[in-house]
Amino acid sequence: MRYHKIPNSLFKENRIRFVSKMLPNTIAILTSNDVKHNNADDVMGFTQNNDLFYLSGIDQEDTLLVLYPDAIKEENKVILFVSETNEHTKIWDGERLSKEQSIHISGITRIEWRHDFEKLLQYMAFEADGFYLGHNEHIKRVTKHQETQQDRMIKWCKQKYPLHEYYRAAKITRELRPYKSKEEINLIQKAIAISVQGFIRILKTTQPHIKEYELEAELTHNLIKSGASRHAFKPIVASGKNACILHYNTNHDTCQDDDMILLDFGVCYANYNSDTTRCVPVNGKFSKRQREVYNAVLYCLKEGSKMLKPRVAHADYEKNMVNLVESQLVKLGLFTHEDIANQNPKKPLYKKYFMHGTAHFIGLDVHDVGLYKTIEEGMVFTCEPGIYIIEEGIGCRLENNYLITSNGNINLTETMPIEASDIEDLMTNKVT
Repeated sequence: MRYHKIPNSLFKENRIRFVSKMLPNTIAILTSNDVKHNNADDVMGFTQNNDLFYLSGIDQEDTLLVLYPDAIKEENKVILFVSETNEHTKIWDGERLSKEQSIHISGITRIEWRHDFEKLLQYMAFEADGFYLGHNEHIKRVTKHQETQQDRMIKWCKQKYPLHEYYRAAKITRELRPYKSKEEINLIQKAIAISVQGFIRILKTTQPHIKEYELEAELTHNLIKSGASRHAFKPIVASGKNACILHYNTNHDTCQDDDMILLDFGVCYANYNSDTTRCVPVNGKFSKRQREVYNAVLYCLKEGSKMLKPRVAHADYEKNMVNLVESQLVKLGLFTHEDIANQNPKKPLYKKYFMHGTAHFIGLDVHDVGLYKTIEEGMVFTCEPGIYIIEEGIGCRLENNYLITSNGNINLTETMPIEASDIEDLMTNKVT
């Protein structure tokens, strides 16, 4: 692992919280993700299932976690199954985690080899009344067209134990994961700190005629050098009109002298993510119109983020953000108060220039799990208003990450420059 060891107390506490929500006499089985194949004998690499990582800290494929808090035998209450290193694996891919290493990382005292899972589970299964199994329940899940290890586990269990009851492990983790512990916040802050360093490199590097992918390379260089696992998502480096494409990420165009660049990027550190967006002028100076749009979005960010506080309904927050953006669109001359008064409520005018929500959970997933009901203390949210004027070739989005506290929030991205004048000064002077 590139990242520093995480105290296993985090995973111990997460397991305690998880089993407290299980029904009596049930078994939870959490699986790792698959290693995804590319072409021929190539693979895309491995990213751990976040629910399994949340409960174990194990960052290795072919891993299973079994939780049975009501087991008759104490040794059966928590079992971690990991793959055993064979001679072929040792030569080609290196050592897998030993049992001792797995204990050290997870805090789980009973470690077994993966190939013993089915035999050992059978001893416990007939004691139990039901199973909790994992599944990707994210509303925008990308696994809906592929069979995952979770899917195969569901099929196998229901075939092997058809008369047991079945429950959703994701329902529990969805309740738990939005509330971040001190250690989790520290890991998110580490990811953000690396993002700040990357943005400073961008400010020092950006100049007319540079390629978008050259700026992406600066972000990549920085995160690898800093010990991050990977990009949190494929970075968006969108110059000029490309910034009006919300998920633009081909990053192949040349940045022209009078362009503004939208950079939406994040860092994954120890499986925890940052998600930040900034806009910079290619030549180091915002044009009059670029500054107007930029300051309008910045105003929405500053004012809108004030509603990220406990007991505020998420729907009310989003409605407030729409009202803020709408008022700025009028100031920018894109439509009038009269236009708004006469608009079709089913097709509001603002959606021509502002098409997305502005606050999502962040943590182990960039769009972290959780129900968007009420904002509560201990949650971490993004705030990312934007204005996209396709006819002018100007797209602007600004995004910070906020920890919700008892009386408001803390801007975890406070050290990433955001004022237009500060960005210009840093770009002009090329200093940190």
